[in-house]
Amino acid sequence: MSRSDGPAFLVSGVCCSSEEAVLRKALDRASGAGTYEFNPVSCELRLVAAAAEPAVLEALRVAGFGARRRGAPARRETFLARHAEGLTALGAALLTVLGMLAPAGAAHWLLGAAIAVGGWRVARRAYGSLRVRTLDMNVLMCVAVAGALAIGRWEEGAAVIVLFAISLMLESYSGRRTQDALRALMAFSPERASVVRHGEEHAVPSGDVRPGESILVRPGERVPLDGEVVEGRSPVDESPVTGEARPVEKRPGDAVFAGSLNGTGALTLRVLREAGDSAIARIAALVEEAQKRRAPLQTTVDRFARVYTPAVLVLAAVVALVPPVATGASFAVWLYRALVLLVIACPCALVIATPVAFVSALTRAARSGVLIKGGEHIETLARLTTVALDKTGTLTRGTPEVTDVLPVNGGRKEDLIALVAALEQQSEHPLAGAAMRAARRAGVGERLPRAGEFNAMPGLGLRGSVNGVTYYLGSRELAGRQGFLTEEVQRAAAKCEREAKTTVVLGTGTTPLGIVAFRDGTRHHMRHIIEGLRDLGVRRVLMLSGDRQPAADATGADLGFDAVRAGLLPADKVRVVETLKAEGGLVAMVGDGINDTPALAAASVGIAMGVGGTDAALASADVVLMSDNLAHLPYVMGLSRATVAVVKQNIAIALGVKLAMILLALAGPATLWMAILADDGAALAVILNALRVLAYRGRGHSSHPHKT
Repeated sequence: MSRSDGPAFLVSGVCCSSEEAVLRKALDRASGAGTYEFNPVSCELRLVAAAAEPAVLEALRVAGFGARRRGAPARRETFLARHAEGLTALGAALLTVLGMLAPAGAAHWLLGAAIAVGGWRVARRAYGSLRVRTLDMNVLMCVAVAGALAIGRWEEGAAVIVLFAISLMLESYSGRRTQDALRALMAFSPERASVVRHGEEHAVPSGDVRPGESILVRPGERVPLDGEVVEGRSPVDESPVTGEARPVEKRPGDAVFAGSLNGTGALTLRVLREAGDSAIARIAALVEEAQKRRAPLQTTVDRFARVYTPAVLVLAAVVALVPPVATGASFAVWLYRALVLLVIACPCALVIATPVAFVSALTRAARSGVLIKGGEHIETLARLTTVALDKTGTLTRGTPEVTDVLPVNGGRKEDLIALVAALEQQSEHPLAGAAMRAARRAGVGERLPRAGEFNAMPGLGLRGSVNGVTYYLGSRELAGRQGFLTEEVQRAAAKCEREAKTTVVLGTGTTPLGIVAFRDGTRHHMRHIIEGLRDLGVRRVLMLSGDRQPAADATGADLGFDAVRAGLLPADKVRVVETLKAEGGLVAMVGDGINDTPALAAASVGIAMGVGGTDAALASADVVLMSDNLAHLPYVMGLSRATVAVVKQNIAIALGVKLAMILLALAGPATLWMAILADDGAALAVILNALRVLAYRGRGHSSHPHKT
């Protein structure tokens, strides 16, 4: 469902997926399915139509949930309000202990008070669940406590309420922990900016500053909006966006992200985007959107929980009725065992086993400069068997330099590089900048001839005219098509390509004019990064390149790739990815997010890197590495594998405890307080285990992107 423009509310009281199901049923009855969006992580409810607002708010109130309009001033949260669940559990626990120690006359009053204090929220939510015909954990707890009171087990009834109140407290605190981690992403952006208007500085809300205006960022201040440096130089810490801890020197013309921390110099920035459209704002919005998308494991667990609870309820009914009727056994004994099964039927630990871990992983990745667009991609990353990396701009630094200028037919080097630079200056290809720099070094950069009739030829090169003469500049394939691929050109180009250089050939008509060779250095630690991928279970690491085979092979051999595919056009890269998928296993494609969009879309998971939050990358890739540091690749794969391992551990803990308690309940030794204690213990174990993902640093210090 797309994000709507209707009113938005923050809902309180949704602790787990079973309560989310109650909320959705209440909303479906009040305004109809498809009239709202609900994010269970941020607890944001957004309506499609404002006309549904009164009915929705009333449905939420009746179901036991609170709501306030998003953006409206929130009442200052007192200590009592923030810790209501914990204080309720503490009060009920104290009353229960006093009731167990008190004489018989006062015991029932104290235990009854404990049940009332600890259970009024539960009873209210149970009532809301029954109104929408749902048997959730609140209903199960109320029935179990009522049954315990009916057979005179007041102490155990109170113990069930106390332990269940503790369970709700733990779920509430864990939910706040994950929500706070997400909000921390946006906390980096200051709410106010120093804007210069009519020559005077004004401190205004960041949201009031418009693109094109100038803002001042003093030493030690955080950057309030995305901008371009127009004056000043300073080291800037961009880790909130890129995950890179090392400051980057910024000078006029460089882009700076909102949320970055300015270093020792003052900067004047020209604002590029409004506050709500900054890179960090878009990252936070996409992370929040990603949290709505359920991973396959989470969907499977939720489906199992929907079958598990009714199945145990049926078993409880059979246990309560069949033995007394069939054998004349004590009804009270078997009713008690059925009540134990009711408590065991509560799926709390099971349904929170997966979402907390996946949300923690999404948030941890975002804080490290990696945007993952949903839990399903975490599962895919955890099971990757093949990784294909594009060469230009991905494996290489993206800043090639001219190494050779080789004129033919008696031409001059200065004339050749001048023509190449004149044609390239209208191109967006990485080689264009290198040609311009080489022309300036040769002393011809200020007097380049004017090129016209420019026409890019994807995968081959370009065509343009200078002084009325049409020139072709590009690969040997283009030279061959145009008829100026002579033996001399072939030999010179082949020699350069064996040295891992990229060559372009310039010609006009059927006459070659010369060759220009470029070399782009590979990124630091690439061999170590490839070895890290293999350590994580990746069986094949391939390099895809548009270069000719000799040049690509030289780079591939130097970095330790398993295979090299060269001479590829964008469509060829898609076919390579499809072939790799057909051979079995899951395939990741790593590219720049702009030129490699078709191959990224074809892969099992597309990974764009080094893009700093550009629209093209955010739209085309499943995973975005916000910096140029490819060490994020093994890091995010390690994080994904750790997350899936935690989820499987949580499922094993939850199901193991449930199975053990079911067997104990049927055999007789289990008690109500044992059942709720086991359920709470399992819930606490899976929550704490899942929250470990927030602290993930990698398999060894070298695996973390900050350490490479």
